[in-house]
Amino acid sequence: MIALTAPAKLTLSLGITGVRADGYHLIDAEMVTLDLADTLEIEEGGGVVVEGAGGIDPDDNLITRALALAGRAARVAVTKRIPPGAGLGGGSADAAAVLRWAGYTDVERAAQLGADVPFCLVGGRARVRGIGELVQPLEHISRTLTLLIPPFGCSTPAVYRRWDEMGGPKGANGNDLEPAALDVAPGLDRYRQALEQATGQRARLAGSGSTWFVEGAYPGDGLIVARTVPAVSSPA
Repeated sequence: MIALTAPAKLTLSLGITGVRADGYHLIDAEMVTLDLADTLEIEEGGGVVVEGAGGIDPDDNLITRALALAGRAARVAVTKRIPPGAGLGGGSADAAAVLRWAGYTDVERAAQLGADVPFCLVGGRARVRGIGELVQPLEHISRTLTLLIPPFGCSTPAVYRRWDEMGGPKGANGNDLEPAALDVAPGLDRYRQALEQATGQRARLAGSGSTWFVEGAYPGDGLIVARTVPAVSSPA
């Protein structure tokens, strides 16, 4: 049995630079890896078993798709700690951990699994462009951040669709999707205000949501203090 770490990703900034003919949006983002992580245990066999927050379809999920992409078979037991639907890349992190285990390094093909999988495969701190497949590693910077994760997620396709409908607004807080996310899920604003009142800092939305974050450590009820970490090495 091999134990793997699948760390969450946080999108610190997100600019939308265009829309392809096929409807996919082009981005220019800064993403970092956090010490908030799922754990995967891999052994001989087949199937996916999940414990902890959030269930997934055992027959059709990013882990089974990652195994298929890498041409490998295994039984994978996942302990979920990354909240689902929060925009922290939980499913993508799990898929990337499997690809690292399999020695799979084709970042552009990994984008077939999802836009966040290439970054999660590279990890650390990076500039991410294209539709997520262009990952430029950057020097690691140690950061401490406080997250507030609402008890609901945001649909990424719905947020992008609303961004188009709104005429492609620029976000005033480093995230072009923030106005659209607040329009799709108005309840987000209450959690932004709660985080700002608890910390005295201006909160930023992570990607398409629903996580809000600020710089610094502000432990408290419902708040998660996380730290950025370097890229995760492939298992020996």
